Amino acid sequence: MPWNVIFFYALAAISILAAAGIVVARNPVHSAIFLVLTLFNTAGIFVLLGAEFLAAVQVIVYAGAALVLMLFLLMLVDPQDLPERDSGLPVQRIVGPLLGVILFLEVAAAVANRGMVGASGNADPATIALVGGSTQAVGNLLFTQYLLPFEIISLVLLIGVVGAIVLALPERLGERLGTISLGHPRGTDMALPEGPDAAAPITAADRQAARELDMTREVILVKDPDLYTTVRPKTPGQRNSTRTTRK
Repeated sequence: MPWNVIFFYALAAISILAAAGIVVARNPVHSAIFLVLTLFNTAGIFVLLGAEFLAAVQVIVYAGAALVLMLFLLMLVDPQDLPERDSGLPVQRIVGPLLGVILFLEVAAAVANRGMVGASGNADPATIALVGGSTQAVGNLLFTQYLLPFEIISLVLLIGVVGAIVLALPERLGERLGTISLGHPRGTDMALPEGPDAAAPITAADRQAARELDMTREVILVKDPDLYTTVRPKTPGQRNSTRTTRK
């Protein structure tokens, strides 16, 4: 068996395993790493088939630019805000795998009917040389015969960028942040009582109570106030103290 055939089968097998790892991996960063492996092996297959330009585009555009953009989006989006794996309507759980099976059968039928052995196509090296090489031939096909799919892909990429921006935008400050007193943590017996009625006059007892509550305490903004509830017990002759440590 020639070496190019051995390399082809090896790269194809690694690409299939890496593509399966993209779907199986639970961590999005691990899925991105499997995607890098898939793209590089696909570029190797392009080199074996004599399409060096496509291999370079595969590495530069996809593995170098698009994948870096995906990693930035993964870092911007909080994993806790992502939907659960099993979330969604019951119809989606049925239609999704069904569409996947249909797509797999369609690709399998196309490969089986064409016959991969000996199918070199009508673009022989002499024909490619007449149009200026494989790079110019790809450019001519993209902007003539495949112009509409090329423009549709650009719109799909634009929609993906807009969707990523919407996911990365912070929500309203009032929905994501809460105030917490370091002197009187939330959820303890030292929590601040409700203030007096606005219509009622402030008495001397209210002023004394305000002094006892230490109005100079520090107030901070936190994303989840319930996590900051660690309290040190009060010892005789010592005021209450708190620590802002997370559970």
